[in-house]
Amino acid sequence: MTNTVLLALDTSTEFCSVALLSAESADAASPAEPNAPAPTPRAWVRHEATGAVSSTRLLPAIRELFDEAGLVLADCDAIAFGAGPGSFTGLRTATGVAQGLAFGLNCPVVPIGTLLACAESARMRDPSAARVLAAIDARMDEVYWADYAWDEGAGDWRTVHPASLGAPDSLPLPDQPFTLAGNAAAAFGERLKAAAAARHVDQEAVPHALPVAFAALRAFRAGRTLPADQAAPEYIRDKVAQTTEERMAAKAAHALSAAAPSGQPGNADRAAHTAQGEGAQ
Repeated sequence: MTNTVLLALDTSTEFCSVALLSAESADAASPAEPNAPAPTPRAWVRHEATGAVSSTRLLPAIRELFDEAGLVLADCDAIAFGAGPGSFTGLRTATGVAQGLAFGLNCPVVPIGTLLACAESARMRDPSAARVLAAIDARMDEVYWADYAWDEGAGDWRTVHPASLGAPDSLPLPDQPFTLAGNAAAAFGERLKAAAAARHVDQEAVPHALPVAFAALRAFRAGRTLPADQAAPEYIRDKVAQTTEERMAAKAAHALSAAAPSGQPGNADRAAHTAQGEGAQ
């Protein structure tokens, strides 16, 4: 038997999430019992609501898990991280810490999509979840989503549609009964038509280090790893804030619209035009 130790990190949401797996597998060259199932991995987890300060809690949580497991960082075979989509700051935190640790340990990294982690989480609670539409609140009145199908033969997920960004009422429905995983149903209610069409809605299947770890363990064993210098977040949205000109225009339009008498349409448009001209100077 060989033992794999894998550390997984996720800070893509308001949670600081860390998981440590210690998993045995039969040596393919000389298996003692070829038909015996693989032992269940041992897992240690920290999952804490930290808000915007997850970066200050991440390293202490990692130390706590290794102490609890009786292991040391040098035992690690790979570092997995929730690559995105999600909070820009959170994604950079997990990626940076994973990359730094992997460089120091001379081990590979395993990036796992946060939407895939949602699908993995849904299947961990319901093994019959063979088709999962993962959808999480992306803010700005949009949804991050992806469509996955479980391949029983391969023992892993197949991506039907990769991670994307869209309006909550625009998500295409899978062509077979599916589980809706993620918090989008709670965030958007009836606007998310996929919620009414799903066979099951799992709002607890959100980004978490434990499903990241289990998905990463399969990827590691299949050789789907990267050297530390290639660790990078997965950004789906390319615009997260207004430009200075846009903010000035919106502020001026709001102020003029609030001050103007009723029945005078066009004030907001004129204010926006004026503000944009000022911002460009």
